[in-house]
Amino acid sequence: MSDKTILVVGTYDTKDEELNYIADVIREQGGAVATMDISVLGDPSAPCDYSKHDVAEAGGSSIQAAIDSGDENTAMQIMAQGSAALALKLYREGVFDGLIVLGGTMGTDAALDLCQALPIGVPKYVVSTVSFSPLIPPERLPADVQMILWAGGLYGLNSICKASLSQAAGAVLGAARAVEKPDFQKPLIGMTSFGKTVLRYMVSLKPALEERGYEVAVFHATGMGGRAFESLAGECAFAAVLDFAPQELGNHIMGSTISAGPDRMTNAGASGTPQMVSIGCYDLVDFIGWQDVPPKLAGQEVHAHNRLLSSVMMTPDQRREMAQAMCTQLAGAKGPVNLILPLEGGNEWDRPGGPLHDADGLSAFIDEIRAHCPDNVTLIELDSHINDAEFSDRVLAEFDAWVTAGVVTT
Repeated sequence: MSDKTILVVGTYDTKDEELNYIADVIREQGGAVATMDISVLGDPSAPCDYSKHDVAEAGGSSIQAAIDSGDENTAMQIMAQGSAALALKLYREGVFDGLIVLGGTMGTDAALDLCQALPIGVPKYVVSTVSFSPLIPPERLPADVQMILWAGGLYGLNSICKASLSQAAGAVLGAARAVEKPDFQKPLIGMTSFGKTVLRYMVSLKPALEERGYEVAVFHATGMGGRAFESLAGECAFAAVLDFAPQELGNHIMGSTISAGPDRMTNAGASGTPQMVSIGCYDLVDFIGWQDVPPKLAGQEVHAHNRLLSSVMMTPDQRREMAQAMCTQLAGAKGPVNLILPLEGGNEWDRPGGPLHDADGLSAFIDEIRAHCPDNVTLIELDSHINDAEFSDRVLAEFDAWVTAGVVTT
C-alpha cells in the first residue's frame, strides 16, 4: 500500500525518460504516482493517467487548437491553463497529495501557473533548468513552491541530473507525508510587518487577537511575503487583514524588483475582506543590495541592511506618490477599510532624533493621504507613532467594534 500519491507533470514527448525516472524513485520510496502529460506534438512512451488531450480540454481548448495556433507560446499557454484547472480539480477530488513538475523554460512557464492554482499546504516542487533565475518574476511564484535546479539535464539522463531529480522526488514525497496543512478551524487574521527593530505592533496585537479566539499569521513584507499574503487574501482565507506594512507597494512603484506584484493591497478588497491599513515603513524603498540602485532612486542616500537588502529613504515628492498609490489601491475595495494614520511616524527609525527622521517628508505624505483618501475608506488619525501603545490599542478597539457589528466573524 502506498501512503501518498504524487502527481508527476511534464512534457512527456521530450522529457519521457526523466519523468519516468522521477516516478520510479517515488515508487521505490513507497509512494504512488499519477502522471500528467502537458506536451503538444509528440506522445509518451506509455500512456499517462491524464493525457495531453485531457489537459487541453480541461482548459476549454484542444490539442488541435494548440497545434493550429502555429505558435509555441500560445500552445503552451493552452496547456498551462488546462493543467492548472485539471490539477486543482484532481486535488479537490483527493487524487494526489503532492505535485512535481519538470521543465526547461517552456515547462517552467506552465509549472508556475499549475502550482499557483493549488492552495497553500499542497507540496509543490518544480525541477527546472531556470530555477532561481531572474527570468521568473516574483509575482508568478506561488507562496510555498519549492524549486531545485535541474543541473546538467537539458537532454537525457546522467549522474549529475539524477542527483537533482532524485532529491526532488524524495523531497516531494517526504513533504506530502509530513505536511501539516492549514485547517482554518479558527478564523485567521493576516498581518504584514517587518522585524521588531523597526515595527513592533505585532508583539502586542498577536497575543491580544489570539486571546479573542483568532489565529494570526504575520507576513514579512519583503516581496514573497506580500505575495503569499495577497494570494491568501484573494482566496478569502482571512477573516480580516491588518495590512500595516505597505512598503512593497512603494518598492513596486519606485522600480524595485523586491515587489509583491502590481496587485499589492488589492486582493483583500476584491474579496470583500475587512481590512485595516497603516503606514509601516511607507517611507523606505528596499532593493536588492548587490544590484544597482533603481534609476528612479539614483543619487538618494542608501542604507545597507545586509548584503542582500538595502533601503533608500523617499523624498517628499516620492512620499506623495506613495500616498496616492495607496489610496488608488484601496479605492476598489468591496469590504470595509479603516486607514489608521499615526501622525508621528511609521517606523522606529523615523522618530524625532532618529537616523531617518524627516518631518517635511512625513507632512507631505499625510497631506496627500488626506487629499486623496477615497470615500469608501474610513480615515482614522492618531496623535501617536505606529510603534506606540496608542496605535495598537486603537487597532484593537476598531477590531472589537467590527466583531460586535458582525463585520468580522468569530
